[in-house]
Amino acid sequence: MQRLSARSLSVLAAIGALILAGCGTESGDPGGEAASASAGRTIRAQKVMQLTQVHDETGMTLLEGPVFGEDGGLIVVDVTAPEGEPKVIRVDVAKKTSRTLHTDGRGAYTSAQFSPYDGRLYLSDFAHGEIVSLAPGGGDPRTFFSGEVDGAPMNPDDIAFGQEGDLYVSDSRGLTGGKAHGRVVRIDREGGGATVLAEDLAAPNGISFDADYRGLWFSELTENRISYLRLDEKGGVTSRHTAIRVDGGLAQTDSIAVDADGNLYQGLHGRAAMAVYDRHGERLATVELPSRAEGLESATNVAITPGGTKAYMTVSGPAGGYLYSFDALAEGVRQSNGG
Repeated sequence: MQRLSARSLSVLAAIGALILAGCGTESGDPGGEAASASAGRTIRAQKVMQLTQVHDETGMTLLEGPVFGEDGGLIVVDVTAPEGEPKVIRVDVAKKTSRTLHTDGRGAYTSAQFSPYDGRLYLSDFAHGEIVSLAPGGGDPRTFFSGEVDGAPMNPDDIAFGQEGDLYVSDSRGLTGGKAHGRVVRIDREGGGATVLAEDLAAPNGISFDADYRGLWFSELTENRISYLRLDEKGGVTSRHTAIRVDGGLAQTDSIAVDADGNLYQGLHGRAAMAVYDRHGERLATVELPSRAEGLESATNVAITPGGTKAYMTVSGPAGGYLYSFDALAEGVRQSNGG
């Protein structure tokens, strides 16, 4: 067994907490025919390529945060990649090739998004409570935000950008004494200030603006629900309510993407599938893998091609980390590109 450094052990401990918080890969089949019958139509995803294998050091691989860059490349992060292995990967989906965009000895990156303000690639480091950024080509790493927010450290999971470049982050903090401590946090585009928009949440994970940027959808993993925050012109909260209760069985709500028609694509932790809802909460479809796909247990996130309908879903499990594709119900926009 390879001996790990103190830093590696601390990162592994954080990854363990992350798995419990909902970016892991539990086994089991929580769906089945009964669930599919009440979940709208079934969309079958097709394998594009394998990107990663299970890492000996961490005992797993977990792909997240697919996002298309302006050059057409698809960026994917591997949350559990150890030091020296690719942590941020660039994929040419047409050629089915991939290469390392970034690696380091520290980060456990759970999401990726390009900023509309400065064009840089932003990554959330769950393990260290930081948001870091890279040049589009992968160089020039910078720490954008770190430290406490309202006296408490963050566990940033997913990111959504407002139209002016402010960041909206799901802070997936866990339970203490039976009390939920998760939050939705807004960080201004210069990284100088952070504001808590919602608190006492049950491990918030996915986060995305709606199609008109009038409000935020966010999922709470340990409650299997999607809530909606309506925002004013300055990004303040005017109302909040539970919008959708996800009937996931053993599966739990992971990341969220939104297409041009306002449909929600809800990733499932613990099941290699996605649930698709319209903005009124009606279950439109379930995206499933082919029945022959084995050893894949979590479909975390999706990116829909900007201006097109081809969707690329990150799927992981004991068989490795894969990209699967399917036809989305509407075209891709910023809200359906990473997070």
